[in-house]
Amino acid sequence: MMESVLKIFNIQPINNGASTGQNWMDTTGAKIDSYSPVDGKLIASVKSATPTDYNIIIETAQSAFIEWRKIPAPKRGEIVRQLAERIRFYKEPLGKLVSYEMGKSLQEGLGEVQEMIDICDFAVGLSRQLYGLTMHSERPGHRMYEQYHPLGIVGIISAFNFPVAVWNWNSALAWVCGDVCVWKPSEKTPLTALACQFITNEVFKANGVPEGVSSLVIGDAEIGKLMANDTRVPLISATGSTRMGKSVGALVGARLGRALLELGGNNAIIIAPSADLKVVVPGAVFGAVGTAGQRCTSTRRLIIHEEIYDKVKDAIVKAYGQLKIGDPLDVNNHVGPLIDKDAVNNYLEAIEKAKTEGAIALIDSEVLTGPQYTSGCYVKPVILEAKNHYSMVQHETFAPILYLMKYSGELSNAITLQNSVPQGLSSAIMTNNLKEAEAFLANSGSDCGIANVNIGTSGAEIGGAFGGEKETGGGRESGSDAWKVYMRRQTNTINYSDSLPLAQGIKFDL
Repeated sequence: MMESVLKIFNIQPINNGASTGQNWMDTTGAKIDSYSPVDGKLIASVKSATPTDYNIIIETAQSAFIEWRKIPAPKRGEIVRQLAERIRFYKEPLGKLVSYEMGKSLQEGLGEVQEMIDICDFAVGLSRQLYGLTMHSERPGHRMYEQYHPLGIVGIISAFNFPVAVWNWNSALAWVCGDVCVWKPSEKTPLTALACQFITNEVFKANGVPEGVSSLVIGDAEIGKLMANDTRVPLISATGSTRMGKSVGALVGARLGRALLELGGNNAIIIAPSADLKVVVPGAVFGAVGTAGQRCTSTRRLIIHEEIYDKVKDAIVKAYGQLKIGDPLDVNNHVGPLIDKDAVNNYLEAIEKAKTEGAIALIDSEVLTGPQYTSGCYVKPVILEAKNHYSMVQHETFAPILYLMKYSGELSNAITLQNSVPQGLSSAIMTNNLKEAEAFLANSGSDCGIANVNIGTSGAEIGGAFGGEKETGGGRESGSDAWKVYMRRQTNTINYSDSLPLAQGIKFDL
């Protein structure tokens, strides 16, 4: 089955890892092998880009920007609309490739491709709404307004867990804004990037889009450092770990560039006494085990009021007993594999460290073996009773590890626990108490970029800006007014009078 999917996207056993658009470069860098965490098999390989290849890509992108920015925004939006239609056409095979190369369930793989379609649709409407402002001048015969212009090259560094959607969150908005994009995908999921470039090339070629508007450069962290250091790239949008984001942010900041950082999360659901278990259980379980706990919005902590702690704990443990772990392409399974064996080792080490601090296992760790688990990447989702101050609870582990803890008294005690971690991405409260819901959303409530009521921490819609605070990086991608980060703001003043009055009433007579 996968051979036919690879054929659709013209993915060969060995592929070149750099493209300026319709043209693929003959790259000579180190070979990156893509093994599926589903069955451990080699899918295909990619020859990574060299610094020389990278420089050619940037130079081509610079030239493309000069032409692309001249095209009216609604015309750019029309091309993105066509891209959405083409992604719809390829939704099933691309979703399967995402599932097989990354390991998330087929439903989630298809859902990720749907996110690509949705953000393209959003961007099409946005292409006619890149609004500025007008304001009154204090000087007679003058008019003032603000407008937005494209930045230039947007460098996109994406992570393995959402190998296609996050790139498109950035690129679709950047393109309608008049920017050009250079994408460095995770070296753990290079083949899905090849497929996305294949689809984009079809649409852009049919519309005569300049070479270099959509570029791909596959390589290791050194390529990412080149991009972060490059003054020709005014904006770097980086998604990944906090450690990676601090490195990228420092490099970009040192040259006074812009960085859009979407980094780690340590997301909690507060479960209040009035919570409805019919809502709590599916929200908490999917949040904790979806994508095998490898989402930045995965639920890591349940903060449960002591009055209902045992009831909620028993319900969650019972639900975990019903989980089916296996091939993510089988829609009957709930949980697929971790991305690789390094992730498995991190899972095991985190659990053991948490236990040494005092955590108690309700469902303990296990690396699954047997003929259906040949990759060695399948693990059992774990539940641990823990304290919020434990170092491993404070740390984000990209694995299905859920920590349960109690709170007593007022809701403010639970909010304090929730906020007492370095990360600030997603959060939720389960309650049927209106006052508690509003308090959670107030300025003294959740300190996260996302705060939900009676839904989980995982799963965001395209219409809202996505991102978080503190060590999550402060960036915002996707919907709302996130488009402004891809543009530069300019204030304009026009004097249509016959004199030159100065601001603040200053007199300068000659």
